[in-house]
Amino acid sequence: MIPSDRPRLSPHYLFRYEASQQAHILLYPEGLIKLNPAAAEILLRCNGERTADDIIADLDAAFPGNHEAIVRDTRAFLALALKNGWLRVV
Repeated sequence: MIPSDRPRLSPHYLFRYEASQQAHILLYPEGLIKLNPAAAEILLRCNGERTADDIIADLDAAFPGNHEAIVRDTRAFLALALKNGWLRVV
């Protein structure tokens, strides 16, 4: 993913908070993926309007103090989510 890509959820997945799991999940026809809080924060921002750099800047503002980890972890998660088909680039 390049910094100007605009990720959004793939149409085969539903992202929501599931009270029974006490976590955000990605729901798809074959099952679900329970997300950790950091992954959920990233996916909340993947609306097809924000670029990868916008998402990182927003997370950096919301969770100040560890810029390098936010950049590294957000880029890694976005790459994984694209590879797994959870996200697509608009």
